[in-house]
Amino acid sequence: MPATHPASRPGLVARTLAAATGLTLLLPVTACRQQAWTAAERATLRGLSLASLPPLPPDPSNSVADRPEAAALGHRLFFDPRLSADGKISCAHCHQPALRFTDGLPLGEGIGRLQRHTPSVVGTAFSPWQFWDGRTDSQWSQALQPMEHPLEMGLARTEIVRRVGRVYGADLRRIFGSFPELDEGARFPAIAAPRTDDPVAMTAWEGMQPEDRVTIDRAFAQVGKVIAAYERKLQPGPSAFDRYVDALERGEDKAAAQSLDQQAQAGLALFIGKAQCINCHNGPRLTNDEFHNIGLPLLAGLSSDVRSLRPAVDLGREPGVLALLADPFNCLGTHSDADKTRDCAELRYVKSVGDTLPGAFKVPSLRGVSRTAPYMHDGRFQNLAQVVAHYNAGPVPLLGHSDLKPLLLTLREQESLVAFLEALDGPLTAEERWLRSPTAP
Repeated sequence: MPATHPASRPGLVARTLAAATGLTLLLPVTACRQQAWTAAERATLRGLSLASLPPLPPDPSNSVADRPEAAALGHRLFFDPRLSADGKISCAHCHQPALRFTDGLPLGEGIGRLQRHTPSVVGTAFSPWQFWDGRTDSQWSQALQPMEHPLEMGLARTEIVRRVGRVYGADLRRIFGSFPELDEGARFPAIAAPRTDDPVAMTAWEGMQPEDRVTIDRAFAQVGKVIAAYERKLQPGPSAFDRYVDALERGEDKAAAQSLDQQAQAGLALFIGKAQCINCHNGPRLTNDEFHNIGLPLLAGLSSDVRSLRPAVDLGREPGVLALLADPFNCLGTHSDADKTRDCAELRYVKSVGDTLPGAFKVPSLRGVSRTAPYMHDGRFQNLAQVVAHYNAGPVPLLGHSDLKPLLLTLREQESLVAFLEALDGPLTAEERWLRSPTAP
């Protein structure tokens, strides 16, 4: 953890909490006894530790997901700004390695300002859903949308395939066996895509022969699949919390105390106990990968259609699941490599209706959470103290059904909970070469 982090300077967390809650006084935290855990609590802690994380599951929808040459090419594409209309925006522009593959902004900024906060891609290979609203069901289908989004990278689908083919076509043909070389004529228009925000591109797309649209879509999917092969390398590594649990398992109480101080231990006890954070943030990645409404007040200027520029309220999972089901690149789609008869169970049984969907957003992993500020789908909270204060208040939502109840934590308890969340930071397991641009010295 950087030396300038709030947790590293006594009293700063207290002042931050006081500012977040509107109170001006927080009693100093006094020393507390070493935390004692029951056998059941120790079992819970083991379930939260990275030592309990299973091996990375295969992605049946992506046949090249674990091929080294695909990851190497995806690494190059991830950092290549030529995949944007202005030649300045790459995937890494918003997913910066130094910021745990986020951008540090309340709302993402590509060619224009986006409508949601940029989530980290670390560990998302384990998740069945991508984006805050879960509108895609794989890393590769997620990687496709920013390239076409008018406010992110802003290219039409034929532009993407043509640009990638000129630079990386030979590599893609070695990996997949084929990748088109596009002519400049009417068969493959320079700018064509099924984009409702661009009538010119849409008209050109509809004017193409069906088999030519399939050719473009297949190549487009291949681009996403190699990027996903790279992103699968980005996994969380052990934190102070994990070292604490490991020491407990070995019966080394002194080593445990050195890994996690008493305040953070108290926060951990709250996390699995009184605060009930574990209801949603469970398992070794500290997320249930589901969608919940946590009573955030609605903000004007956001859109319920993430591809639209019309101002509205953000309905979250409700339109997200409809977009997922309609996505031609989902697990059941033509360009998925999955066995449609036995794979894609999450998509086949996804909940698509219900009063819990409006205003619900994906539960993020808490691994490395102290390095991914600001927080929430709209980046409204600048620090973890404000996040904890929101959960503590448990406000009634203006939209849909809230899954929160007021926690009624004291200020000291809130401070302890923040201390524990800060102890979840740890380096990624990826080799250093994957954490920088392939062209960097």
